[in-house]
This record gives sequence, structure tokens and C-alpha cells, in this order.
Amino acid sequence: MKIILLDAATLGSDLNLSLIEKEGELTIYETTNSEQTLVRIKNADIIITNKVIIGKDEMQHAKNLKLICVAATGTNNIDITEAKKQDIIVTNVKGYSTEAVAQHTLSMILALQNSLIEFAHESKSGNWSKSPIFTMLNYPFYELKGKKLGIYGYGAIGKRVAEMAKVFGVEILIAKRDGVDYNVPDRVDFDTLLKESDIITLHAPLSESTKDLFTTKEFKQMKKNAVIINNARGGIINEQDLYETLKNKDIKAAAIDVTEKEPIKANHPLLELENIIITPHIAWTSVESRKKLLEGIIYNIQMFKEGKGAKIML
Repeated sequence: MKIILLDAATLGSDLNLSLIEKEGELTIYETTNSEQTLVRIKNADIIITNKVIIGKDEMQHAKNLKLICVAATGTNNIDITEAKKQDIIVTNVKGYSTEAVAQHTLSMILALQNSLIEFAHESKSGNWSKSPIFTMLNYPFYELKGKKLGIYGYGAIGKRVAEMAKVFGVEILIAKRDGVDYNVPDRVDFDTLLKESDIITLHAPLSESTKDLFTTKEFKQMKKNAVIINNARGGIINEQDLYETLKNKDIKAAAIDVTEKEPIKANHPLLELENIIITPHIAWTSVESRKKLLEGIIYNIQMFKEGKGAKIML
């Protein structure tokens, strides 16, 4: 089996990728652009890709292709319909980053509530050294206890965030999703989530129903001192509207790990603002998560080789 790993750089240099060699003849590429893809996958039996697009043309060009292992949960970079037509198995890895994303979400919430970055800057800039008193009170520091945390997207990550947040004495509000019939009492409608939450965190996939879910209209319904966290997908929040909202201080702050186009452009207007934390799509990247991801990829290859591929077809 010829195994082609197209974007090893997305997995990190600290992983032992040689473990994959036990499953076949492995060729590793750190990155692969669209012009290089066809040449590199031409003789592949198995492709491993995180973000490199494998569409109809790529599948038709790779005559020996039998298995596509997505090194992620999302499979939007794969033409699933075409794969089924060509009897190509497509697998992903679910649940590997739940702990990491939930932890990153809580770290963002705490950083915003504690004005952590601002206070750390006060120390390193020398401003604290110049203080006439022993402390500094020039930024607000809010306790989480008694605050309302609104969660949109209550899958494994959303549930884990709720578990963690409850330790701080936070009241949890879980949003109802359009088109879903709930028979449980602990869900609130979207408008209630917007109006009552002190903190809103997003953990839903990007789809037609969640694209631009947050625009100026939604931000206007939020509390003036509310914050929003997005560790899901960039397109869920309209970035221009978020910029205007934060610039006008219609809400207190935001923290995001994802943007519509990644990496973010160097001249993106959001980078000008002081009331936003932006991290470079790293919520999923804990050492433990990436090890689980590698283990999941190898497991999927092994299942395929044992003839159990149909059971893991997406």
C-alpha cells in the first residue's frame, strides 16, 4: 500500500509519524498546494489529508486510490459524493480534541473576565512598576460565579464546556437549534440566549443554517457587557459585523480561534481592535489531542486493511 501524507505540518513536528510506516509505504509532504496535489497522489492507495482538497478531479487522477483518511473531524475538503461513486472509503477521526477545545474555551472566558492579557501587559510594560500603590485597578475583573453562559451547539464539546463552567458556579443556557425538536426542558430559544447570556460560546458546525448566525442584528440583542467566544468555525460569525460591533463597544469583547479565511490576513481589521483575543486555530492542538488523532488515523487504516472499511465509511 502506498500511503501519501499531504500536509504533515498540520499535525506538528513532535508526533512520531513513522508509526504509519507499519501500515504501508509512506511518503510524507509537509505541505501541498493545489498545483502539487495531482502529481503527488497519482499512485496513492491511501491519502492522508487534513486540509488539502480531494475532489472529483483528484479522485479520477488517482487511479489506485482506495482510502482517504481525513486527519480531522470535518470532511468539507472531500467530495464525499464522488468518493461513494468510485467506491473510495473516506474516514475521519471524531472526539480526539474535545478536552483541548473545551479547555481553550474556558481559558478564553477566564482571560476576558479577568482582563488577563491587559494586566499582564501592565507588568511587562513597566506600568505596574510605576504604580503609587501595590496593585492596579485600571481594568475590570469579573467573577464567573452567578454569570450566565450561553452555549450554542451542545455536542461533546459543548457538554464538556458546560461541565467545566459549572465548577465556577456559572448558570448554563443551552440554545435550541432551528429544525430540531427538543423534548427536554433545559433548552432556551435563540433570542433568550442572546438577551440573557453574559458569555456566549459557539460549538456548532458551519452549515447553511449557521452561516452568518451572528450579525449586527444578533449582537444588538446581547448585553453591553457580554462577550462571545468562537472556537467552532469562522463563518458562523459575520466578521465585518463583529468588527463594527466591537469597535462601537456594543458588546464588551470577543475571543476567536477561527476566521473565515485562514490564516487571517495581516491587514484584517479585527487585528486593530483591543477588545478581541485571536488565536491561530490552535484550540484542537494539544499534544494529547494530536496523539489521539494520529492513533485514530492508524486505526482507520488498519480497519480498512482488515476489510472493515465499509463500517467506517462516512
